[in-house]
Amino acid sequence: MLLKACLNGPRSPAEHPALPISPKALARDVALVATAGVGAVHFHAKNAAGFDTLEADDLAAALVAARAVRPAVPLGVTTGAWAVADPKERAMLVRTWSVLPDFASVNWHEPGAEALTAALLERGVGVEAGLWHEQAVGAWSASPHRDDCFRVLLELPDGLNATDSRRKADALLAAVGEEVRDQSRLLVHGEGSSCWPAVRYAAECGLATRIGLEDTLELPDGSIAPDNLALVRAARDITRALDANQRHRRS
Repeated sequence: MLLKACLNGPRSPAEHPALPISPKALARDVALVATAGVGAVHFHAKNAAGFDTLEADDLAAALVAARAVRPAVPLGVTTGAWAVADPKERAMLVRTWSVLPDFASVNWHEPGAEALTAALLERGVGVEAGLWHEQAVGAWSASPHRDDCFRVLLELPDGLNATDSRRKADALLAAVGEEVRDQSRLLVHGEGSSCWPAVRYAAECGLATRIGLEDTLELPDGSIAPDNLALVRAARDITRALDANQRHRRS
């Protein structure tokens, strides 16, 4: 089961003292979470002011620093509209990247998703389709790039309790269809209150998931996580315990 670390997201440095912003801090966290067993890392490149950016120089600095410490770990980045509002500019910036990530997420409900995906594929960057709701699933399912996306992210919103998180995950899973699930392309994750229920759901279903300061600042017991490493270790504890229970029931 793939566990991906999501290190920072669109958060500001004021939200958590261990939030990695600089290339050096990102590289440090990549090394730590890789040692803890994650199979991929997603982060948002930041400019000097700490805001998300798609500018080539900022992205290159982060990627070069991270790969220097863990060259074998696949690295992914955001292309979210909050970083650059204009859809055409987002696609244009992708074409200026001098150092390429292994993959990038594209939010299918945002304007320009098709053109952005085309630009990433032209550069040889893998595309993760970010599907936040059933309408996004419908748009992605009808896309000519549907089968070009190597991974599909089913993303649960903040504000859901554990029961509603499972219902939302069930609905999204049903919407994408068995074909995608059979190809092992699915990753389920939450945000805020839905984060830890999503980790448990994914583990029970044998699906990939992710964890990190982008998605939550809290450990499963509600205490503030000291850093990304603590979140990854907590997720690993959950997935291992569920796996052990399932093996015990089968024996």
